[in-house]
Amino acid sequence: MEPGKLTRRQWLVAALAAGISPARADGELERQVKAAFLYRFGGFVEWPESAFVRADSPLVIGLHEADELAGPLARTVTGRTVNGRVLQVMKLKKADAVGGERAPHIAFVGAQDTTAAQGLLDGCRERPILTVSDSGHVHGLGSVINFLVAEERVRFEVSLKAAETARLRISARLLSAAWRVRPGASA
Repeated sequence: MEPGKLTRRQWLVAALAAGISPARADGELERQVKAAFLYRFGGFVEWPESAFVRADSPLVIGLHEADELAGPLARTVTGRTVNGRVLQVMKLKKADAVGGERAPHIAFVGAQDTTAAQGLLDGCRERPILTVSDSGHVHGLGSVINFLVAEERVRFEVSLKAAETARLRISARLLSAAWRVRPGASA
């Protein structure tokens, strides 16, 4: 390992131990933490081969109703790769944006409009898309991962049922770092 570079496990431990409190930090810092998590989640998820059009297809992170996260996320992923795949960020305008060749592999679903969030999640259902939210009510609608604040830290919870529906395999390392893991159908 190169000096100054963290392994995935070290990064997760450091991020969780940082104790960043959105209540004490400005909104920009919280967005940076979420952007870092979105980038790193890609390294802990296994997509079916059919999720990528070609072997060299990029890993696409889509943002729905989350314009404030676009800048920090773009800065975080610039020049980086995940599992040998170049990262791209795109804005998702509506639910039909998740189909076809330009479908995202990770979709962050903002919570401003519950109807729009439900529409996007419905469009993602049964597709190999890691859906991420930062609202309990959106997580309840079927997102795989949800950011939350617990003990004054940015944490995340995982729904194994939603991951199974999307045909995604979540690494045990990511699950061990989660604040809460909700069981899947076989649990």
